[in-house]
Amino acid sequence: MDTAALHRTIETLCREELPKIIGGLMRVVRDLDLAEELAQDALVAALERWPRDGLPDNPGAWLMTAARNRGIDRLRRGRLLDARHAELAREIEQAQREADARAQDALDDAIGDDVLRLMFVACHPALTVGSQVALTLRMVGGLTTDEIARAFLVPEATIAQRIVRAKKGIAKAGTPFEVPQRADLPARLAAVLHVLYLVFNEGFAASSGDDWARPDLCAEALRLVRVLAGLMPHEAEVHALESLMALQASRLDARVDADGHPVLLPDQDRSRWHRHLIDAGLAALARAQTARGAAPPGAYELQAAIAACHALAPSAATTDWTRIAALYGQLLALTGSPVVALNRAVAVGMAAGPAAALPLVEALGSESTLADYHLLPGVRADLLAKLGRHADAAAAFEQAASLARNPRERDWLDARAEECRAQLSA
Repeated sequence: MDTAALHRTIETLCREELPKIIGGLMRVVRDLDLAEELAQDALVAALERWPRDGLPDNPGAWLMTAARNRGIDRLRRGRLLDARHAELAREIEQAQREADARAQDALDDAIGDDVLRLMFVACHPALTVGSQVALTLRMVGGLTTDEIARAFLVPEATIAQRIVRAKKGIAKAGTPFEVPQRADLPARLAAVLHVLYLVFNEGFAASSGDDWARPDLCAEALRLVRVLAGLMPHEAEVHALESLMALQASRLDARVDADGHPVLLPDQDRSRWHRHLIDAGLAALARAQTARGAAPPGAYELQAAIAACHALAPSAATTDWTRIAALYGQLLALTGSPVVALNRAVAVGMAAGPAAALPLVEALGSESTLADYHLLPGVRADLLAKLGRHADAAAAFEQAASLARNPRERDWLDARAEECRAQLSA
């Protein structure tokens, strides 16, 4: 393996393992900033050692051991060594000797997953929901500040400020990040679900990088929401999010061709959709409906119901777009999201034709949050192309390509613009 490839492998491994390391350290040090610093120290050690010594057989265990050893060294020789730090050093040494086999408290046993536990820790009630989500996505989801900003449709600097303010606010308040009691979990649930949702979405449609999708992120988000569903079996939206993820993940393999190029939903080979994930998603949707009883469906259940419409259609032509448009209407009334409004417009276009959808899309042009959202001109371009307005469509596809951050998506949009220009000269 050449040096560049080795560094890419190390960066990928570190990104995947970082939340687990921070979560494992949190159980010992009970200090989020310290756990994050020790984990970063371990990553630096890996970048120094692995290119020289080769990859260890168990990178995660190597990183955890390195983090603990760095913690012991820092706490022992630090100028601020006091009784608390001495106690932390002893606890870290004990955890190292016992290799995580020591008994955990009742809540640890309940959650049973270091990464999920860390999510509940980071979703601290002293923070705004936006700050909770941004901080957790950065530490737990492993997303860059830029990727989080794309998910929120806000400038990168805004997200960076949220993360900094979140940590400063907690420090100023003198309230430690700590594992919440069982009774406190429901108050943090909405933020945790939102984090899982955004991590999955980044995996399903990567906002940056060379790949159209990142299945590893999807798999981890689905794993965590399944753990959460076992922990909180009476929460309807937990089951609904599990359903949504499973149904969406069933289509991952069909979203790209053999060369890694994107394949849109109507053109996908449905024989490549994973039936076991569809069945699991439909079962989770049924559990969500049972759990909510007579209450109205939540946002995740409505999205799962939309995904179920696609999963149950034997072909693109038989998709119930009228029902999908109605479900998006309910979701829009619930959330007021301009992105949902755009998706509803797409569904209206499929159900009633592009002429019915185009005014809905063009009305969203004044939405400031969609100013840099490449899918807005992308959807408009597709509708214009269907209406035979190829010059306008080419310009809109070019605009969408200029805003797209994913290279494969940008190339696809450029190709669509070229197809429209070819229609003009035909």
